[in-house]
Amino acid sequence: MKLEVKSIKKSFDSKEILHGISFEVESGKALGLLGRNGAGKTTTIRIIMDVFHADSGEVLLDGATFKPDGRRFGYLPEERGLYPKRVVKEQLTYLGILRGLSRKEAAANTDKWLKRLGVEEYTNRKLDTLSKGNQQKVQLAATLVGEPQIVILDEPFSGLDPVNSQILKDVITELIQEGRIVIFSSHQMSYVEEFCEDIVIINQGEAVLKGHLDDIKAEFGKGRKKLSALNYKLDELGTLLEEKMTELVKVERISKHHVIFECVGDTSDWDILDALKRENVEIKSYGAYEPSLNDIFVTTVGEEAEKEDEAK
Repeated sequence: MKLEVKSIKKSFDSKEILHGISFEVESGKALGLLGRNGAGKTTTIRIIMDVFHADSGEVLLDGATFKPDGRRFGYLPEERGLYPKRVVKEQLTYLGILRGLSRKEAAANTDKWLKRLGVEEYTNRKLDTLSKGNQQKVQLAATLVGEPQIVILDEPFSGLDPVNSQILKDVITELIQEGRIVIFSSHQMSYVEEFCEDIVIINQGEAVLKGHLDDIKAEFGKGRKKLSALNYKLDELGTLLEEKMTELVKVERISKHHVIFECVGDTSDWDILDALKRENVEIKSYGAYEPSLNDIFVTTVGEEAEKEDEAK
């Protein structure tokens, strides 16, 4: 099974919001759909779900126009949509019936997912009596009650403590292993790295970076090194490289633990190490730089993204 988003464009009030978004994801894989707030992620998701109609472009499933239905599609929105004053099992069963299940199937699936997510003890409680984390797990159960083959998760770890986060991580891993398509949208980049083989970064309505995450990391890390020292603070080390080794390296930035720099021309590791020795730098760590997804995201869409991530 393959879901394809092809050249999607969308305008509101004569302003084009999406400028030809394209990507694809296959069964048994998770795709990270990333972008700053307002980049166009939610509009893209709503077009996939047929909530909005694209001005041009198409969404295909195995080569045919994709028509989402409740039994095929599950969506966990960032803004939660369950009824706070209704009993948990009552409303999940109702949602299952809306998605085409019989009452018996809907009730059985509700019991299954509440148990799997560790909230079966709240079956007969009203939703607003639960903690935020348990409400989030009930919301996920509602997403999965129809046993969808395509699952979109928008900030699924919001409000979860480490124990509940691990339960959710296990469930997402199971969904992928079962051959379902998972589209994962989050500002928490460590989770995206954990689950997603492929990513799409949307910025101002355009897919500015997409592909296999390992390939993207290799490309972003190419020719870059990381360095820390025992006898220099990072800012001092960066200044030393900029002032004394400009023919060999170009400092890119200073991270939390390293100075990240790019080699100039045909500069080798031995050239750099010899120069550091001449400057009496006591090396703490030195090696190839493998960027994190957060580094890639910030480099691709701007430093403002890092501030947004920290605010969350």
